[in-house]
Amino acid sequence: MTQLASRQANLGTETAFETLAKAKELERQGKSIIHLEIGEPDFDTPDHIRDAAKQALDDGFTHYGASAGQLELREAIAKHQSERQGYDVSPDSVIATPGGKPVMFFTIMALVDEEVEVIYPNPGFPIYESMINYMGGKAVPMQLNEETGYNADIGKLRSLITPRTKLLIVNSPNNPCGSVIPESDLEEIAKMAVENDLVVLADEIYKDMYYGDQEHVSITKFPGMRERTVILDGFSKSYAMTGWRLGYGVFPDFLVEPVTRLMTNSVSCTSVHTQIAGIAALEGPQDSVKEMMTEFTKRRDLVVEGLNSLPGVTCPTPKGAFYAFPNITGTGMTSKEFAEKAMYEAGVALLAGTAFGEFGDGYVRISFANSQENLSEAIERLRKIL
Repeated sequence: MTQLASRQANLGTETAFETLAKAKELERQGKSIIHLEIGEPDFDTPDHIRDAAKQALDDGFTHYGASAGQLELREAIAKHQSERQGYDVSPDSVIATPGGKPVMFFTIMALVDEEVEVIYPNPGFPIYESMINYMGGKAVPMQLNEETGYNADIGKLRSLITPRTKLLIVNSPNNPCGSVIPESDLEEIAKMAVENDLVVLADEIYKDMYYGDQEHVSITKFPGMRERTVILDGFSKSYAMTGWRLGYGVFPDFLVEPVTRLMTNSVSCTSVHTQIAGIAALEGPQDSVKEMMTEFTKRRDLVVEGLNSLPGVTCPTPKGAFYAFPNITGTGMTSKEFAEKAMYEAGVALLAGTAFGEFGDGYVRISFANSQENLSEAIERLRKIL
């Protein structure tokens, strides 16, 4: 039998989709499952965005487009980013991609050779580590500590940088922890990047998802960062468009052409009619984003209060995104044991913290992208098994 390429052994996965498949199988067997595993808003894509896509199909947007994306969308993204970031973003620096993952994949592909070191958040989105390993790089975990609000210790982070470090990944608001990097920490990270000539991949996919009055701060606001930072963003979270597969990157000049070539060599281009829908999302009414966050705030408060009422469980209040990352060490179970007991005994699908890296042990991730009724029921089901 033909053997797979050896690098396939380095390729990880996203446990949320595996857990979802197991949960669906249990449902087919007649078991009631409350889904708190998958990281997507449970709201419908707003009508005006769907209407724009339908009209685009009728208008003939059914052919190949430019590999970097339709100029009209790149202009809309540049305008949106300029307004949010507070400085001019050129459409030439924008590349539209089928979802946000290609931005991280192509950035890592373009920069990482064997043994090149990449620092990434842990617990963190699992695809970071997977792609670093796949390209033969050395994945260097930056531990996010509960004691520091699920953020890195800046002194320890500085000690991770070596002459072989080339890329540093930051994610704020954070998946899976719901944490936000303080502006003072971002400034220190920016200084490290400049001093050590590092490229930064800033995953800002949750930039519209803050609680309270806090505003998003990008690492690109600090001196020397625009020319060394890739901003990863998209439409999946803010506009409930996960299935549309529409994301984008804002790239420094030296990465635009290489990443565009990677687009040409892989997917040719992003689906054109979805790009037209993206323009409608950015230029149309933003009420749906505010309404979604109003509801997420209620759910967050319900979940945090409920989790803290469970024996052996403690849960800090998330500052962004729609995830809670409770500490379950007081139950005497490992993360994996807790997640399996929740699924098979309580009918609650959630994720072990170790799905997000070695430093996630002792925690689980709960997505509160579900109704308040279901979230309350999930808490009571967990209470019964604990």
